[in-house]
Amino acid sequence: MKTISKRILLGVSGGIAAYKSAQLARLLYRQGADVRVVMTISATRFVTPLTFQALTGHPVHTTLLDEHQENAMGHINLARWADLLLVAPATANVLAKFSQGLADDLLSTLYLAAECPVFVAPAMNQAMWAKPATRENLQRLKNHGVTVLGPEQGEQACGETGPGRMLEPETICRLLFPSANGAPLQGKKVLITAGPTREPLDPVRYISNRSSGKMGYALANVAAKFGAEVTLISGPVALPAPAGIKVLSVETAQQMYDAVLAQAHRHDIYIGAAAVADYSPAAVEKEKIKKHADELLLPLQKTRDILAAVAALPDKPYTVGFAAETEDLALHAQKKLQRKNLDMIAANWVGRESGGFDSDRNALSVFWQGGHCQLEMADKRVIAEQLLDLIAERINAKSTA
Repeated sequence: MKTISKRILLGVSGGIAAYKSAQLARLLYRQGADVRVVMTISATRFVTPLTFQALTGHPVHTTLLDEHQENAMGHINLARWADLLLVAPATANVLAKFSQGLADDLLSTLYLAAECPVFVAPAMNQAMWAKPATRENLQRLKNHGVTVLGPEQGEQACGETGPGRMLEPETICRLLFPSANGAPLQGKKVLITAGPTREPLDPVRYISNRSSGKMGYALANVAAKFGAEVTLISGPVALPAPAGIKVLSVETAQQMYDAVLAQAHRHDIYIGAAAVADYSPAAVEKEKIKKHADELLLPLQKTRDILAAVAALPDKPYTVGFAAETEDLALHAQKKLQRKNLDMIAANWVGRESGGFDSDRNALSVFWQGGHCQLEMADKRVIAEQLLDLIAERINAKSTA
């Protein structure tokens, strides 16, 4: 008998991406999941319920009132059965219903009745995705604990190009089962930097930043789970060392520069997730600076650019930079991508209400030459899985080009 690792309730709403859900159901089943499918009436016009029944081995649920249920409470029974509710595709209409607490069909009622984790994979036209009403609905769902997977940017069924494509079934499956579809970084050596640096002023003071290191540590853990041999170079953080990963601890920007340049040539991928100081004090006082004058001028000097140095190596690893921005995120990130000759850059907003420094959640705008992908706000572990999956995909595309 097939071992059941997770009971997944797969909700399919009425979008053209519903055809991808058939493959998703098949992949989830292959991972040992017991999959039950709920379809909206609109979804049945794109893919027949019989297709999902054949793939999962279970009847498909489409109506709110099921006379075959002993207590006529099919939605409650399904909600209690599920370990996880995954809605893919999640149309703008379904997201709006969930956000507003409407329950006028089986799927929306299940969402309200479910006490298990909920994941949604949005799929819609790029203009619908950009609409303020859609963004507000998504933010409300995130605040309620819903995890948003994707979407990605690309060509859409309507012929337009932009964000709104549902993630590919393989990507969604890997996010739910990180070991799914093999190990995408198997055999790769990955070098990651994380955390802040500290630039000393005197024996008791230093200049630093608010980086917690959580994003870099999440990347290190997920990279190892994806089959990579990982080296993590970490600035001062209050995080436990990841099990089974080589960790090199540094403090200053210069120490991190030296450690990275000593290691980079041995690795296939370099991910610069650390928040390295751009400037350090020109001189470090031997004694504690005393408080005398009303003003204190501190001359600073630029630190050495780690990302640019790695990208300039003769046989450089696949080099991924990070950019923390407070304005013109896309413009600054793409300029940094070109200026430093990076293969990819992941940019995030800082100084805002959620995500970024010292948070468990993040969102990234990822750019590479000729491409862009938006990773919506989610737990940093989920973001790490999505980013590393994208890196593996781009490396494979580059090697076969």
